[in-house]
Amino acid sequence: MIEILSVDQMRRSDAATIAGGTPGRELMLRASRGIFEAVNWKGPVAIVCGSGNNAGDGYALALLLREAGISCRLVLLGDRFSPDGRTYYDQCLDQGVEVSRWGDPDALRGAATVVDCIFGTGFRGEVTGVAAEAIHAINESGAYVVSVDINSGLNGDTGMAELCVRSDMTVSVGSFQPGHILNMAKDMMANKVNCPIGIRPVEPPMVLLEAEDIAALFPPRPNLSHKGSFGYIALVGGSERYNGAIRLAAMASAGMRAGAGVIKVGFPRFLYDIISPGLLEATAFPLPDEDGHLAYDPGALQELTAGTKAVAFGMGIGQSRQALSSLRWLLENCDGRLVIDADGLNLLSSLPECASLLKKARPKVILTPHLKEFSRLCGRSVTDIQQDPVGLARRFAKEAGCVLLLKGPATLITDGNQVFFTDTGCPGMATAGSGDVLSGILAAVAGWLPDPLKAAAAAAWINGKAGELAQEKTNAYSMTAGDTAGCVPAVISELLKR
Repeated sequence: MIEILSVDQMRRSDAATIAGGTPGRELMLRASRGIFEAVNWKGPVAIVCGSGNNAGDGYALALLLREAGISCRLVLLGDRFSPDGRTYYDQCLDQGVEVSRWGDPDALRGAATVVDCIFGTGFRGEVTGVAAEAIHAINESGAYVVSVDINSGLNGDTGMAELCVRSDMTVSVGSFQPGHILNMAKDMMANKVNCPIGIRPVEPPMVLLEAEDIAALFPPRPNLSHKGSFGYIALVGGSERYNGAIRLAAMASAGMRAGAGVIKVGFPRFLYDIISPGLLEATAFPLPDEDGHLAYDPGALQELTAGTKAVAFGMGIGQSRQALSSLRWLLENCDGRLVIDADGLNLLSSLPECASLLKKARPKVILTPHLKEFSRLCGRSVTDIQQDPVGLARRFAKEAGCVLLLKGPATLITDGNQVFFTDTGCPGMATAGSGDVLSGILAAVAGWLPDPLKAAAAAAWINGKAGELAQEKTNAYSMTAGDTAGCVPAVISELLKR
């Protein structure tokens, strides 16, 4: 479990630590030591420094490199220094560390390693001027690039940038921020590590979940148990045009192999001959249909969902009025947990009273939107969401009384209070059906794990890790959602070994 602090939380925690008696100069020295120890250094090293404390970390690092006998030089983009940074810069001058100014044609020439100390996590806006020139030069240098704190130009809260450094290693200081894992982060940093420097959070942090955290949710199962011990779940989806979605969600590897005891698969009756041959362990539950879509039938829905601990609705269900009526019925009558995905989310967002329906829902609702689907739900643009993913997700979940799983390169899961992140997953998962597989896994886990927030986080982590394994077996271009589903058992087997 890795603590994640927003930029503001980190700023206030840093200030509280200094007010508590630890000088900023000491924190800067600790940071430089952590950075020094995190990297396998190859000289010559060029440390590109902006201003402020991020540059100060670079000055203190230069002293450690010189002490270790590693050739290094400072490359200054300007003449402004923070008070603590000035202390270490003056020591560099006293120790004879080479200093050059940006604009020197030899500033980066011959450097085996370039250290990015231009901006810290507090940077906002567009990179311009000499900083933009320096970032372009770093990215084109061919050297091994180390970014200190966060890649300069990358927003510490959002992981978005118009222009930023691409690093081989990013060493965060004190704590990771959301920008280390969200949106563009995976594409901008090949590796990342955090160096703690003794800063204590002033309020409960967000959390990036690791394999050990997910494994703790999968205890050994007792011998004295039966299929009902691990949850009856129902999956509801499918239409004439989108019949593959419900089949993917229903695959044994995405349902029972994620721990469900019994799976009932509800789909429009006319799809029976298409879907039922693929159902061996799962139970086919044909529902009334009309004009290639699900027909609204409260009695059939009651029979399907009776005794279930979790229901997933929406995979390929279409946009008919009758599907919308079916969703309303589930929100008002279903027990346990209700996972709403895909077409279910689009149906939900079409309702002006969406928020109040969710707030008054009988089941605990788990929503699994990608950015565009969340945009429809919350009435904000995709750009707005990318600029404040944590704030908007948290606010929506709290107001709606639901669990929100916001999909992306990293997944954000929140109930409006706690915030979890998972960063498993890979480019090969950007293919049709990946969300349907997640819904199958999530419904299964929510059927036996009491905490819906943890169930959503576990499902997201498992789905992403299964995708990574599928990509290793195939490639990012050729893998399918079915490949991901097929790797779920291997992922859970590894969890059980921990």
